[in-house]
Amino acid sequence: MPELPEVEVTRLGIQDHLTGARIASVDLRIPKLRNMVPEGLSDLLIGQTIRCVERRGKYLILTCAAGSLLLHLGMTGHLRLVPASIAPGPHDHFDLRLDSGLVLRLNDPRRFGSIHFTGTDPMQHQLLKKIGPEPLTDAFGADYLDRLSRGRKVALQRFLMDSAVVAGIGNIYAAESLFRCRVHPDTPAGELSRADCVALVAAIKETLSASIAAGRATMDFRKAEDKLAYFPQQLYVYGREGLPCRQCATAIRRGRLGNRSTFYCPQCQPEPLPSS
Repeated sequence: MPELPEVEVTRLGIQDHLTGARIASVDLRIPKLRNMVPEGLSDLLIGQTIRCVERRGKYLILTCAAGSLLLHLGMTGHLRLVPASIAPGPHDHFDLRLDSGLVLRLNDPRRFGSIHFTGTDPMQHQLLKKIGPEPLTDAFGADYLDRLSRGRKVALQRFLMDSAVVAGIGNIYAAESLFRCRVHPDTPAGELSRADCVALVAAIKETLSASIAAGRATMDFRKAEDKLAYFPQQLYVYGREGLPCRQCATAIRRGRLGNRSTFYCPQCQPEPLPSS
């Protein structure tokens, strides 16, 4: 599913085409994705000029004078910019047509994405106001992580995937970041030392930044294919069960944390010692 780097690359890929553009029409083809789509979006948005395109966690925020449109891509959603002359496909559920002649089109085969609107500060919307700090900002640092993790028994990978702890880190990038700093995903969050927090914060920032850079180099949101694939990634552990570790050649293992899979190298990321 799209995680923070994919959503940020999407924002970077569409913002120049959307900022300053006027919305000419809104076409909603189904009333519900993950949630019901707000009624009256056309009346709210037609004629409005998009002032900015922002991101909070995994949400994209398109703001105009009337308010802000919040878009979440769910598990299979993606956005692309296409000429208005291109007919929508079977999973193209939402079009925002601009006065430039381009259409911002949402494709979501499994319909787990969502569309919301607020006429007030979007950062105070119920979906956004409790999200933790953005991982690529100074607000997410070793002191913060050290303070929040103290006494926590939850497995570290699940801790990092909690959006109230840090914004937008899903399963893939939590696993990759933990590999980068050589920490086992089952390690209780409360067992992190101050030095561990320093290393983990650095690993998260490096992992996300590298992925965003790779996406910016390869993605073109004006391609008109029916399906816009996300950018290829050089993953070290995620989805590589049984394959040799890129660092030490030990076979990557797959574990379970709740109902989610986790991946790790047993040599580079030794299991935590049992608590006494």
